[in-house]
Order: sequence, then structure tokens, then C-alpha cells
Amino acid sequence: MKSGKSTIPGALPVASALPVAGALLAAAILFGASGASAQKTTFQTYRCADGTEFIVGFFEYDKRAHMQVDGKAVTLQKRLALGGSRYSGSGVTLRVTKSATTLKVGKRPATTCQM
Repeated sequence: MKSGKSTIPGALPVASALPVAGALLAAAILFGASGASAQKTTFQTYRCADGTEFIVGFFEYDKRAHMQVDGKAVTLQKRLALGGSRYSGSGVTLRVTKSATTLKVGKRPATTCQM
């Protein structure tokens, strides 16, 4: 080896492996990696009118919504809603009804979203 560095055949260089490791870690945090293996889970990807894209995950025995928006993992608590479902936390509010889905992030105005 000319560079004096040892390598493992077939392994990614450290610089190439970091984005992959980061993505796997983010997915594990976002979707709550746990010992429960037979849990029913629903993941949905949305695109909004203002250009925002997000992924939201719902677990069978968890009333919260787990989402990734603006590159951050956020857990939203289920809140009381007159119609449909409403989840909020950390400055993010997600409303899901039969006719529309809206997202409000921080001080930005609410925007309509669709799968």
C-alpha cells in the first residue's frame, strides 16, 4: 500500500461511508428502532404546495406521529381535533382530514400537502 493506510477489501472509504451511516442513524432515530419486530407501521411521503416534502410514520401501538421535515426528526403528539387527526410538537402541526392534509412549520403559513 503506497499511502501507508490500511484498508479492508470491499469497504467504503471513511468519507464515503459517513453519509450512509448518517442516513441509517437518522432512519433508526426517526422510526424508533426497537426490539418490537411485529409492529404494524405506516410510512407516508407528502409534498406540499410551498415545496416542503416530509415523511411521516405511524406505529400501531403509538398515538404519536414520527416525521422528518426540513432534515430534522420530530415526534408529534396526537391532539384533540374536531374532525380528522391533529398532531403537534416542536413548532410543527400536522392536520389530516378526509379532504385535506395541512402542515404548519414554525412561523411559516400552513400549506396543503398530498401524498
